Parts: sequence; structure tokens; C-alpha cells
Amino acid sequence: MLTRRLLRCFTNLRIYYTKPLQTFLASTMSTTATVQLNTGASMPVLFLGTWKSQPGKVEYAVEYALKTAGYRGIDTATDYENEKEVGQGLAASGVPREDIFLTTKLDNRDHGRIEQALRDSLSSLNTPYIDLWLMHWPAPMLKEGGPDKSIDWLDTWKEMERIFKSNPDKLKAIGISNFSVPYLERLLEVAKIVPAVNQIELHPACRQQEIRDFCLQKGIVISAYSPLGSDDSPLLNHPVVSQLAEKHSVTPATVLISLQANIPNTTGG
Repeated sequence: MLTRRLLRCFTNLRIYYTKPLQTFLASTMSTTATVQLNTGASMPVLFLGTWKSQPGKVEYAVEYALKTAGYRGIDTATDYENEKEVGQGLAASGVPREDIFLTTKLDNRDHGRIEQALRDSLSSLNTPYIDLWLMHWPAPMLKEGGPDKSIDWLDTWKEMERIFKSNPDKLKAIGISNFSVPYLERLLEVAKIVPAVNQIELHPACRQQEIRDFCLQKGIVISAYSPLGSDDSPLLNHPVVSQLAEKHSVTPATVLISLQANIPNTTGG
């Protein structure tokens, strides 16, 4: 089944773009490509994600991505427990803050202390503002674990809206993460601000077509994570990916990230 999905993705790439495959692979790894959010801001297509990054190495990865590799998008989260190291990498890179697009996320355990959670992230990242703040999951949790049934995640979004409106100097856009279509529909029934972004897992083995179509219709950009196939990057060793990489003299990662980056209305990395 996975092989058939991959073959459909790679043999029907005209669904996503009209350029020849070699041109596509070369051009879509550009670190300067952007998409426009519903706020009017430009968001980089390529991001350095820091989920499961090894402690002690995150700072240097962020510094290298910004200073040497030319990345301008950095993605982290309170739950990753690496915001401080990310902030150190931002500073060490020497890249002006206004040239960087920084995303972080509200932790599930912080739905009861939303404004303080934002202040904590700003402090840990050592930044005056965050470009995009996401609700990590529509799932309030207790500090000791388990669901916090005293909090409605819809109220969390309403509070994020209030904070966004009252702190334009600290927060440039708000969005969501891991929202399916039913959750999006519930949110949009009450939202005064349409989320700028919905961050979801997206790769050839997890195509999420229904969510992508819904978000495109509503003006919500998709931020895609796990382009290599989630834990342990299983798609890197898939024979279809390996054959394409060898044929076009690129790495398997380039094939997968380029595919993801060419889906309309999508960013990722």
C-alpha cells in the first residue's frame, strides 16, 4: 500500500507543479521561498524543525541553519523543552531577528495559564516577539498527566485571540496544530480570528488530503511536519525514494522535502 502511495505521489507530481522533475528538485529547496499568511505576513516554505533534537546540540543546529545553510524559518515548542537552546542559536547566528520567522507552541499543560505561557516562551527564546504561536493540540492536560476536563480548548483559542489582539508587539500570528476537519469546523463556528496556520503531519504515507483541501478553502496555511515519515525517518530508505534520488543525483531527503514544499499552501521541513 505504501509503495503504491509513493508511486502515485512521484509519478503524478503534475498534481503539485508543472516543472520537470529535475528543475523541481533543484528549485524547491530554496530557503527564500515563502507563502503568504492571512495576516499578510510572509512565512518561509522551508523550516528547521527541532522536535526530538538532542539536548546540547539544538543551539548549534539552529545557528548553522541560519548562518550557514540560509534557513529563515525555525520551529520549536514548549513541549520540546528546547526553547532556551533555540534562543541561544538565534542569538549566535548573528542573523537579524526581523529576518527570522520563529514558531513555537502552547503546551497542553498550559491551557490554564495561557498568557503566562507566552511570557515564558518569550523569555526562554530571549526574543521580543514570536512570529507564530500555535495551540499544540486541542487537548488541555493536567500537570501530572491526563486530560483536564475543566478547560474547553475552544476557550483556549478565545484567550489566544484576546492575547493576540492586545499584544501586537509580542505576537504576530496565531494558529493551531494537529487539528482534523471536525475540530476545525468546531473552531471556526466560534472563532473571531481565522487561524493563520494548521501544523499537521504530512508526507507520502500520510497525505491528509481532506485537511489540506479544507484549509486551502478557509485561507489557512498548512505547516507540514515529518516529511521523512515521522519517527526514525522510514521513508528515507524506501526503494521508490532511493531510485529517484539516485536518478537525479540528490539525497532521499531532498526528494521528500521537495515534494512536501511543492504542495500548494504548504510550508514545512
